[in-house]
Amino acid sequence: MDGALPARLQSVGELEEFLSRPAVALVAAMRLLEGDVMVVGAGGKVGPTMARMAKRAVDAAGVRKRVIAVDVAPLDALAGTGIETVRCDLMDLEAVAALPRAKNVVYMVGRKFGSTGAESLTWAVNCIVAYHAARAFQGCRVAAFSTGCVYPVMHLRTGGATEQTPVGPVGEYAQSCLGRERVWDYFADQGKLDAVHIRLNYAVECRYGVLYDVGSRVWAGEPVDVTTGYANVIWQGDACNQVLQALVLASHPATALNITGPELFSIRQVAQQFGRLMGKEPTFTGEENGQGYLSNASRANGLFGNPSVPLSRIVEYTAQWIMAGGASLGKPTHFETQDGKY
Repeated sequence: MDGALPARLQSVGELEEFLSRPAVALVAAMRLLEGDVMVVGAGGKVGPTMARMAKRAVDAAGVRKRVIAVDVAPLDALAGTGIETVRCDLMDLEAVAALPRAKNVVYMVGRKFGSTGAESLTWAVNCIVAYHAARAFQGCRVAAFSTGCVYPVMHLRTGGATEQTPVGPVGEYAQSCLGRERVWDYFADQGKLDAVHIRLNYAVECRYGVLYDVGSRVWAGEPVDVTTGYANVIWQGDACNQVLQALVLASHPATALNITGPELFSIRQVAQQFGRLMGKEPTFTGEENGQGYLSNASRANGLFGNPSVPLSRIVEYTAQWIMAGGASLGKPTHFETQDGKY
């Protein structure tokens, strides 16, 4: 995603092309990375971007690697891309064991929304499926998606959780995500695979995310809840670029890597920026308590460079998209939640 940024994103095709554009550094990394690449859980919000980007980086690098995408649902959106797609019941140990082999695995399977009232299903998806995958992918290098929610809710004055911050998950969703990490840890501790936990704190793009939620409320004239008054986010394309480069950090025992943007921002101020762009006067509910799921990604941004799309430009893209009636993924983030119930 190097070079000049587009002035605006006017169609889903333009958006998806830009999201999946590999950085020059990722293309160079693909030349050095040994083995094929598999994306497990490629049908979610971020998965299609990850798979497309991996394929584009491999092609641009001029190397021969299979890029394989796996999900429980058909991956029709990846048809015609040159990506091998596999449909697999990830709750079935034998089905997972029968998956093709790839040296490099980006593991993206997880369940969050709807967890309250269906806690057992959330634990099953987040932990049992991880066990099936870890057992099947022994000898592999794994970038395993986690979440900043494994950290405690942090106060603004801390600057956000670093990888050294003790975990303290709030609620069963976050606890199950820590459980998912521990499954990978178990196999990595025994030297059976190498893993890096990707503690992602809010990937965003024009169709969903914290900024889409805030902008949509401003555009609709609805109040913005500022109880959780601060956040950090990263453009989804930048997140995928960093995750794919982070495969080389996988180790045994496993290591953790926070991925988010460098800007720790005020929800109120971002709503006001949306208001200026949209010609609307935002309204608010709640009062900031200084708390939020805040992460410090200095390590990742030091390794890979700051994200190519800064916060202010993401706000502009999102405002343009919303005002033009662009598509939504219909998946609100519930960023205002601090009690861990989703």
